[in-house]
Amino acid sequence: MKIRALIIHAIAWAIALAWTIPFIGVFMASIRPYEEIVGGWWNIEKFTVTLENYWAVWTHPTAPMSRAFLNSFIIAIPSTIIPIFVAALAAYGFVRFSFPLRDMLFLTIVVLMSLPQQMVILPVFLLETRLGLWNTHIGLILLHSAFGLPWIILFLRNFFTTLPVEVEEAAKIDGASDFQIFFKIVLPMSLPALISISVLQFNWVWNDFFFALILLVSPENFVVTQTIPVLKGRYYIRWDHMAAASILAMSMPLLVFALLHKYYLRGVIGGAVKG
Repeated sequence: MKIRALIIHAIAWAIALAWTIPFIGVFMASIRPYEEIVGGWWNIEKFTVTLENYWAVWTHPTAPMSRAFLNSFIIAIPSTIIPIFVAALAAYGFVRFSFPLRDMLFLTIVVLMSLPQQMVILPVFLLETRLGLWNTHIGLILLHSAFGLPWIILFLRNFFTTLPVEVEEAAKIDGASDFQIFFKIVLPMSLPALISISVLQFNWVWNDFFFALILLVSPENFVVTQTIPVLKGRYYIRWDHMAAASILAMSMPLLVFALLHKYYLRGVIGGAVKG
């Protein structure tokens, strides 16, 4: 058993190292001058640590990461709050209320999760163009909210089935309405699940590139993922700038997960145990 455990640990560490090496390379390139990394980030004959790359991309004259961060926050925060609120109401209705075609409607929502982005982008593009939402933050917020609804409903529906119904029945006996039960009992009890979904949805929207690439064309509206390719330079690729921008882009999802990982793990476990 010890030999087997050693083999498993060795394989796990090897996989972890393989995943970590690219990050190390990007980080090393981000804190060194361009002249030192042009021959490879692993070349450490001359090693100079500097934060000039971060400042250069943060205040870039044509594609500043500061503006991209603001745009990403403007899109990611509403795109997280709106679908979670709507999905929480829908999921609670699927769990606690009976109505015609309930199971068929829920099955339809589950099927919608399998739709790839590439399949829906053309009709979405045409619809947003006709509605005047193309190349606007609102149009992208609505798209992310709609695309996140199916999986959030499924996740919360599974979590709500684990909540004790006796608490809600006791509140009804005391005269509480369905909305009072939902907002004052169900939502506070579901805080771990709500935080877990918030982390996942925020990170998914923050890291999105495909939807933003199609629906945002004005540089002043670009999000973080769109801004990074613009920093490559006109005559040669500034790998140091692109590395610094990449580290800045990934720092926000990592920070969100680090701050909320305790609730995230509790919510994921609760949302996955029942289906």
